[in-house]
Amino acid sequence: MTNAPTVVTPPAAATDGRVARGERTRHAILDSAVRLASVEGLDGLSLGRLADSLGVSKSGLFAHWPSKESLQLATIEHARTQIVDHVVRPALRQPRGVRRLWAVHDNRIAFYADDVLPGGCFFCAIEFELDSRPGPLRDRVAEVSGEWLVLLRRLATEAVAAGDLRPDTVPDQLAFEVDALGLAAVYQSRLFEPAHVYRTARVAVLDRLRALCTDPSLLPEEIA
Repeated sequence: MTNAPTVVTPPAAATDGRVARGERTRHAILDSAVRLASVEGLDGLSLGRLADSLGVSKSGLFAHWPSKESLQLATIEHARTQIVDHVVRPALRQPRGVRRLWAVHDNRIAFYADDVLPGGCFFCAIEFELDSRPGPLRDRVAEVSGEWLVLLRRLATEAVAAGDLRPDTVPDQLAFEVDALGLAAVYQSRLFEPAHVYRTARVAVLDRLRALCTDPSLLPEEIA
């Protein structure tokens, strides 16, 4: 009887290292994809275009995404994660109530002002691109945008329940106003002096919240 061949199993550490490197590579590619799409939209995002911008082979990207649509969907998810990490999670460290609602808006404007993305906002760039084009991309963008509005409404509702905002405050209306002022900041900052636009967007929401707040000392008195 012949001896069975010996199977050599790679050490767990080596396997883990390859997985970690693969995740880092995937993360770096999606970072570039979000930046590119914030300027050129999802139509401008293709495996070939992304490979050129990264200086890598197109075939290497196929190992991560077999099609343009799968790359686009992954890019949407990555952009959502960026907003959660940069805007939402830091805001939720604030005390429940009006300070959380203010922090979400303030962090959002800071994200734009810090030029994390060359186009300012990934979702602003692609919402108009997809709004009349049914399909998986539009559906997912609508879901993510809906999540954002639900978050704003929830924070406004919690601020009313905490007694921070007047009981006659309408959370749906307030959420709409806060979101609209953030959107206006993105669009106008592409055409006009960004620092002035971002300050105006902060002041507008701060004034609105202070007018509704039962204890204005919970909020900044002014924007520098």
